[in-house]
Amino acid sequence: MAGSLNGRTPLLETKGVSKAFGPVQALSRVDFDVYPGEVIALVGDNGAGKSTLIKGIAGIYAFDEGQILFDGGKVNIHGPRDASDLGIEVVYQDLALADNLDVVANMFLGREWTQGMPASTDSHEAPTGISRFARNLMPLSEIEMEKRAVSTLDELAVTTLNSVRLPVSSLSGGQRQSVAIAKAVLWNSKVVILDEPTAALGVAQTRQVLNLVRRLAEKKLGVVVISHNLHDIFEVADRITVLRLGHKVKTYIAKETDQQEVVHAITAGQVSSVPGMTQ
Repeated sequence: MAGSLNGRTPLLETKGVSKAFGPVQALSRVDFDVYPGEVIALVGDNGAGKSTLIKGIAGIYAFDEGQILFDGGKVNIHGPRDASDLGIEVVYQDLALADNLDVVANMFLGREWTQGMPASTDSHEAPTGISRFARNLMPLSEIEMEKRAVSTLDELAVTTLNSVRLPVSSLSGGQRQSVAIAKAVLWNSKVVILDEPTAALGVAQTRQVLNLVRRLAEKKLGVVVISHNLHDIFEVADRITVLRLGHKVKTYIAKETDQQEVVHAITAGQVSSVPGMTQ
Protein backbone atom coordinates (compact mmCIF):
# COMPACT_ATOMS: atom_id res chain seq x y z
CA MET A 1 0.00 0.00 0.00
CA ALA A 2 3.04 2.26 -0.09
CA GLY A 3 2.80 5.27 -2.37
CA SER A 4 -0.77 6.56 -2.04
CA LEU A 5 -4.06 5.97 -0.26
CA ASN A 6 -7.14 7.26 -2.04
CA GLY A 7 -4.93 9.66 -3.98
CA ARG A 8 -3.27 11.09 -0.86
CA THR A 9 0.46 11.41 -0.29
CA PRO A 10 1.87 9.81 2.89
CA LEU A 11 3.31 12.06 5.56
CA LEU A 12 6.02 9.49 6.17
CA GLU A 13 7.07 6.59 3.97
CA THR A 14 9.86 4.03 3.94
CA LYS A 15 10.71 2.23 0.72
CA GLY A 16 12.67 -1.00 0.82
CA VAL A 17 14.55 -0.24 4.04
CA SER A 18 16.86 -2.91 5.44
CA LYS A 19 19.06 -3.14 8.51
CA ALA A 20 21.53 -5.79 9.63
CA PHE A 21 23.46 -6.10 12.87
CA GLY A 22 26.42 -8.24 11.90
CA PRO A 23 25.01 -11.57 10.68
CA VAL A 24 21.51 -10.77 11.98
CA GLN A 25 19.17 -9.32 9.36
CA ALA A 26 16.76 -7.29 11.48
CA LEU A 27 14.85 -5.70 8.57
CA SER A 28 14.62 -6.77 4.96
CA ARG A 29 13.26 -4.37 2.30
CA VAL A 30 10.35 -3.06 4.37
CA ASP A 31 7.79 -0.62 2.93
CA PHE A 32 5.79 1.35 5.49
CA ASP A 33 3.67 4.49 5.26
CA VAL A 34 1.79 6.87 7.55
CA TYR A 35 -0.96 9.25 6.45
CA PRO A 36 -2.24 12.43 8.10
CA GLY A 37 -5.24 11.94 10.33
CA GLU A 38 -4.81 8.18 10.73
CA VAL A 39 -3.65 5.76 13.39
CA ILE A 40 -1.57 2.95 11.96
CA ALA A 41 -0.55 0.07 14.21
CA LEU A 42 2.76 -1.73 13.86
CA VAL A 43 2.55 -5.24 15.25
CA GLY A 44 4.64 -8.36 15.33
CA ASP A 45 6.22 -10.85 17.71
CA ASN A 46 9.44 -10.10 19.59
CA GLY A 47 12.25 -9.85 17.06
CA ALA A 48 9.91 -8.99 14.19
CA GLY A 49 11.75 -5.74 13.49
CA LYS A 50 9.31 -3.18 14.91
CA SER A 51 11.82 -1.37 17.11
CA THR A 52 14.50 -1.44 14.41
CA LEU A 53 12.15 0.17 11.91
CA ILE A 54 11.10 2.89 14.34
CA LYS A 55 14.64 3.60 15.50
CA GLY A 56 15.74 3.91 11.88
CA ILE A 57 12.98 6.43 11.23
CA ALA A 58 13.92 8.28 14.44
CA GLY A 59 17.57 8.54 13.40
CA ILE A 60 18.98 6.25 16.07
CA TYR A 61 20.08 3.70 13.49
CA ALA A 62 21.04 4.28 9.87
CA PHE A 63 19.30 1.96 7.42
CA ASP A 64 21.65 -0.09 5.24
CA GLU A 65 19.50 0.45 2.16
CA GLY A 66 16.21 1.96 1.08
CA GLN A 67 14.70 5.42 1.26
CA ILE A 68 12.76 7.56 3.71
CA LEU A 69 10.28 10.06 2.26
CA PHE A 70 8.59 12.84 4.19
CA ASP A 71 5.73 14.85 2.69
CA GLY A 72 6.53 13.15 -0.60
CA GLY A 73 10.20 14.16 -0.73
CA LYS A 74 13.27 12.05 -0.03
CA VAL A 75 14.99 12.92 3.24
CA ASN A 76 18.18 11.89 4.99
CA ILE A 77 17.85 11.32 8.72
CA HIS A 78 21.26 11.15 10.35
CA GLY A 79 20.17 11.54 13.96
CA PRO A 80 17.23 12.23 16.30
CA ARG A 81 17.47 15.99 15.74
CA ASP A 82 16.97 15.51 11.99
CA ALA A 83 13.82 13.50 12.70
CA SER A 84 12.58 16.05 15.22
CA ASP A 85 13.21 18.94 12.84
CA LEU A 86 11.03 17.18 10.23
CA GLY A 87 8.22 16.81 12.77
CA ILE A 88 8.76 13.18 13.79
CA GLU A 89 8.50 12.55 17.53
CA VAL A 90 8.81 9.21 19.32
CA VAL A 91 7.40 8.41 22.77
CA TYR A 92 9.31 5.36 23.95
CA GLN A 93 7.96 2.89 26.48
CA ASP A 94 10.12 4.31 29.29
CA LEU A 95 8.63 7.78 28.51
CA ALA A 96 11.98 9.54 29.24
CA LEU A 97 10.46 11.77 31.92
CA ALA A 98 12.38 13.23 34.87
CA ASP A 99 10.53 12.31 38.07
CA ASN A 100 12.02 15.18 40.09
CA LEU A 101 10.77 17.87 37.65
CA ASP A 102 7.24 19.18 37.23
CA VAL A 103 5.07 18.76 34.14
CA VAL A 104 6.14 22.06 32.55
CA ALA A 105 9.85 21.38 33.00
CA ASN A 106 9.44 17.90 31.51
CA MET A 107 7.52 19.13 28.47
CA PHE A 108 10.28 21.67 27.69
CA LEU A 109 13.21 19.53 28.81
CA GLY A 110 16.14 20.27 26.49
CA ARG A 111 14.08 22.86 24.59
CA GLU A 112 13.57 25.42 27.32
CA TRP A 113 11.87 28.69 26.39
CA THR A 114 13.98 31.73 27.22
CA GLN A 115 13.13 35.39 27.62
CA GLY A 116 15.03 36.09 24.39
CA MET A 117 12.45 34.17 22.36
CA PRO A 118 9.33 36.02 21.14
CA ALA A 119 6.09 34.65 22.52
CA SER A 120 4.58 34.55 19.03
CA THR A 121 7.02 32.07 17.47
CA ASP A 122 5.89 28.47 17.03
CA SER A 123 9.40 27.10 16.64
CA HIS A 124 11.60 25.66 19.35
CA GLU A 125 14.64 27.07 17.59
CA ALA A 126 16.22 30.34 18.67
CA PRO A 127 15.02 33.48 16.84
CA THR A 128 17.13 34.78 13.97
CA GLY A 129 20.16 36.67 15.21
CA ILE A 130 20.31 34.89 18.56
CA SER A 131 22.89 32.13 18.71
CA ARG A 132 22.15 28.90 20.54
CA PHE A 133 24.99 29.71 22.95
CA ALA A 134 23.57 33.15 23.71
CA ARG A 135 20.08 31.74 24.13
CA ASN A 136 21.35 29.26 26.71
CA LEU A 137 22.59 32.18 28.84
CA MET A 138 19.19 33.88 28.96
CA PRO A 139 16.73 33.50 31.84
CA LEU A 140 13.95 30.98 31.34
CA SER A 141 10.49 32.27 30.51
CA GLU A 142 8.56 30.23 33.07
CA ILE A 143 5.26 31.98 32.41
CA GLU A 144 5.43 31.41 28.65
CA MET A 145 6.36 27.73 29.12
CA GLU A 146 3.50 27.21 31.56
CA LYS A 147 1.02 28.88 29.18
CA ARG A 148 2.15 26.70 26.29
CA ALA A 149 2.06 23.53 28.40
CA VAL A 150 -1.48 24.26 29.58
CA SER A 151 -2.59 25.16 26.04
CA THR A 152 -1.22 21.91 24.58
CA LEU A 153 -2.83 19.78 27.28
CA ASP A 154 -6.14 21.61 26.77
CA GLU A 155 -5.99 21.05 23.00
CA LEU A 156 -5.57 17.33 23.65
CA ALA A 157 -8.42 17.41 26.19
CA VAL A 158 -6.20 16.10 28.99
CA THR A 159 -8.37 16.81 32.02
CA THR A 160 -6.86 14.52 34.66
CA LEU A 161 -4.04 16.85 35.70
CA ASN A 162 -4.88 19.23 38.53
CA SER A 163 -1.79 21.34 37.94
CA VAL A 164 1.10 21.51 35.48
CA ARG A 165 3.35 22.29 38.42
CA LEU A 166 2.96 18.84 39.96
CA PRO A 167 6.14 16.76 40.00
CA VAL A 168 6.00 13.83 37.59
CA SER A 169 6.80 11.48 40.48
CA SER A 170 3.31 12.17 41.87
CA LEU A 171 1.45 11.27 38.65
CA SER A 172 -0.28 8.02 37.74
CA GLY A 173 0.82 5.90 34.79
CA GLY A 174 -1.92 7.30 32.55
CA GLN A 175 -1.08 10.87 33.52
CA ARG A 176 2.61 10.27 32.78
CA GLN A 177 1.77 8.86 29.36
CA SER A 178 -0.42 11.91 28.66
CA VAL A 179 2.44 14.25 29.59
CA ALA A 180 4.88 12.34 27.37
CA ILE A 181 2.47 12.50 24.42
CA ALA A 182 1.75 16.19 25.00
CA LYS A 183 5.50 16.81 25.07
CA ALA A 184 5.80 15.08 21.71
CA VAL A 185 3.15 17.24 20.02
CA LEU A 186 4.24 20.52 21.61
CA TRP A 187 6.62 21.34 18.75
CA ASN A 188 4.24 21.26 15.77
CA SER A 189 4.83 17.56 15.20
CA LYS A 190 3.40 15.86 12.13
CA VAL A 191 4.10 12.22 12.97
CA VAL A 192 3.95 10.82 16.51
CA ILE A 193 5.20 7.28 17.19
CA LEU A 194 4.02 5.64 20.42
CA ASP A 195 5.85 2.58 21.71
CA GLU A 196 3.55 0.39 23.84
CA PRO A 197 1.52 3.38 25.12
CA THR A 198 -0.86 1.28 27.25
CA ALA A 199 1.65 -1.15 28.74
CA ALA A 200 1.16 -1.69 32.49
CA LEU A 201 -1.85 0.66 32.66
CA GLY A 202 -5.16 -0.08 34.36
CA VAL A 203 -8.50 -0.14 32.56
CA ALA A 204 -9.41 3.51 33.19
CA GLN A 205 -5.91 4.76 32.37
CA THR A 206 -5.81 2.69 29.19
CA ARG A 207 -9.10 4.24 28.05
CA GLN A 208 -7.71 7.70 28.77
CA VAL A 209 -4.61 7.06 26.64
CA LEU A 210 -6.55 5.45 23.77
CA ASN A 211 -8.86 8.46 23.64
CA LEU A 212 -5.80 10.68 23.49
CA VAL A 213 -4.38 8.66 20.60
CA ARG A 214 -7.58 9.20 18.59
CA ARG A 215 -7.49 12.94 19.36
CA LEU A 216 -4.00 13.10 17.86
CA ALA A 217 -5.39 11.69 14.61
CA GLU A 218 -8.30 14.14 14.74
CA LYS A 219 -5.69 16.92 14.77
CA LYS A 220 -4.48 15.52 11.41
CA LEU A 221 -1.28 14.06 12.81
CA GLY A 222 -0.02 10.73 11.55
CA VAL A 223 0.07 8.36 14.55
CA VAL A 224 2.01 5.10 14.73
CA VAL A 225 1.19 2.77 17.63
CA ILE A 226 3.42 -0.19 18.47
CA SER A 227 1.66 -2.64 20.74
CA HIS A 228 1.27 -6.32 21.59
CA ASN A 229 -2.27 -5.66 22.81
CA LEU A 230 -4.50 -6.40 19.82
CA HIS A 231 -7.63 -5.36 21.71
CA ASP A 232 -6.21 -1.85 22.10
CA ILE A 233 -5.03 -1.89 18.48
CA PHE A 234 -8.51 -2.62 17.16
CA GLU A 235 -9.90 0.11 19.42
CA VAL A 236 -7.90 2.91 17.78
CA ALA A 237 -6.16 1.79 14.56
CA ASP A 238 -7.31 2.56 11.03
CA ARG A 239 -4.69 0.26 9.49
CA ILE A 240 -2.48 -2.50 10.89
CA THR A 241 0.94 -3.39 9.48
CA VAL A 242 2.33 -6.81 10.46
CA LEU A 243 6.06 -7.52 10.57
CA ARG A 244 7.49 -11.02 10.88
CA LEU A 245 11.15 -12.02 10.98
CA GLY A 246 12.20 -8.62 9.68
CA HIS A 247 9.78 -8.68 6.72
CA LYS A 248 6.52 -6.88 6.15
CA VAL A 249 3.77 -9.50 5.87
CA LYS A 250 0.81 -7.28 5.04
CA THR A 251 -1.03 -4.07 5.89
CA TYR A 252 -4.67 -4.62 6.85
CA ILE A 253 -7.60 -2.21 6.99
CA ALA A 254 -8.70 -2.59 10.61
CA LYS A 255 -12.42 -2.61 9.76
CA GLU A 256 -11.89 -5.36 7.21
CA THR A 257 -10.00 -7.86 9.36
CA ASP A 258 -10.14 -9.40 12.82
CA GLN A 259 -7.79 -10.40 15.61
CA GLN A 260 -7.61 -14.02 14.45
CA GLU A 261 -6.34 -13.03 10.99
CA VAL A 262 -3.78 -10.62 12.44
CA VAL A 263 -2.56 -13.23 14.95
CA HIS A 264 -2.11 -15.70 12.11
CA ALA A 265 -0.07 -13.15 10.17
CA ILE A 266 2.09 -12.44 13.23
CA THR A 267 2.81 -16.11 13.94
CA ALA A 268 2.72 -17.76 10.53
CA GLY A 269 2.54 -15.01 7.94
CA GLN A 270 4.34 -15.79 4.69
CA VAL A 271 7.68 -14.04 4.15
CA SER A 272 9.90 -14.18 1.10
CA SER A 273 12.85 -15.50 3.06
CA VAL A 274 13.87 -16.26 6.61
CA PRO A 275 16.85 -14.15 7.75
CA GLY A 276 19.90 -16.25 8.58
CA MET A 277 18.78 -19.30 6.60
CA THR A 278 20.07 -20.42 3.23
CA GLN A 279 17.38 -20.53 0.55
